[in-house]
Amino acid sequence: MRSVNTEIALTHLLSRKRQTLVAALGVTIGIAMYIFMNSLVMGSNRYQDNAVFKTTPHIRIYKEDEMSKPLRADSSGNNKTVIINPKISNITKNLVNPLKLLEDIKKQKDVTSAALFVNANLFYNNGKSQLDGNALGMNIMEGNAMFDIQSTMVDGELKILLNTPNGIIIGAGIADKLSLKMYDNVSIISSIGVIKLMKVVGIFKSSNTFTDKSKSYMNLAAAQQLQGKGPNYVTDIYVDIKDPEQASKFAILLHELTGYTAEDWQSANELFVAGKKIRTIMFGCISWAILLVAGFGIYNIMNMTIAQKLNDIAILKATGFSGSDVVKIFILESLIMGILGTCIGLVFSSISINLLSHVYIGADIGYFPIQFEPLVTFQGICVGMMVTLFAGYIPARKAAKVDPIEIFRK
Repeated sequence: MRSVNTEIALTHLLSRKRQTLVAALGVTIGIAMYIFMNSLVMGSNRYQDNAVFKTTPHIRIYKEDEMSKPLRADSSGNNKTVIINPKISNITKNLVNPLKLLEDIKKQKDVTSAALFVNANLFYNNGKSQLDGNALGMNIMEGNAMFDIQSTMVDGELKILLNTPNGIIIGAGIADKLSLKMYDNVSIISSIGVIKLMKVVGIFKSSNTFTDKSKSYMNLAAAQQLQGKGPNYVTDIYVDIKDPEQASKFAILLHELTGYTAEDWQSANELFVAGKKIRTIMFGCISWAILLVAGFGIYNIMNMTIAQKLNDIAILKATGFSGSDVVKIFILESLIMGILGTCIGLVFSSISINLLSHVYIGADIGYFPIQFEPLVTFQGICVGMMVTLFAGYIPARKAAKVDPIEIFRK
């Protein structure tokens, strides 16, 4: 059974249906835009994160280049040590005892996967055509588990590389530039002059044109041979963890564990991370501004209602209604308008998201990267109700302070 306060609030709302509808529509637009725009940002960020993680591990462990140092250090501090034309030291980039390092890394509780890799700078040759680039030697199945290489393949299969010692999977850009197709032979020259004839067993196309024009995948042993090294030669250990956002903190732990440089994906992609933050803040501010405008709309309507209903408020207080009852009545009115607007806003935002998710973008993106986000929807409902509550509470307090005697005198 509805209380007297509820009956009065409903009577006020139904007696001015146009104002009630306008206020509810303001909340509808605010909620719909908040959910839509934040879902758009989350979908865009998720797609770009996935694109980055198809070529970049969460954490990369490698041996950093060092500058040449003086043969004799001056410990007295009386004289300055001078190095003429310092250069990068000619030290191998091989990680010492990589299998033991890999075993220790995999024991860490937050590590989901870790694998050994060999990075090799090289030239691709086909006849008189030549391209420079780099190859990543690995166990292709471990690499696929980390980078989802299979999803980028446009020709061939990863399993073929396992059974082809001299096989290579090249980017679509390399295939186009050198006029290569499946099972063609390509001559590879490493940075140290080792020449190896390899067979194209796969072609991939990522979201990065530069990667497609320079990168290739091969077996770990083939990459080691191109570097003129043995089976223990490993230049990198790639690590994935449960929460990629914690990579910077986890990299410190891995640096202390291994003694080598541990670079997190945020540090390797600073421009991308900055752009992600800018998008999130920009769209967040816009959606909040729209909600606040809707809140001010309710605030103005409630102020107008109170000004029009001063006589009614005076009569209510004269007949025994307390100031808290008056506050409850007007807060209830604003909440009803907020709930009505929120429900309609949820419908509008769901329709908008569903329509946009079926818009085909093309290329390797496919359909627009947006989907219904339960967390964003819950946040939108909470924020919308909070805004409408405050928008109704401030005028309600003003109404509660009305002196019935002063009103009757006027």
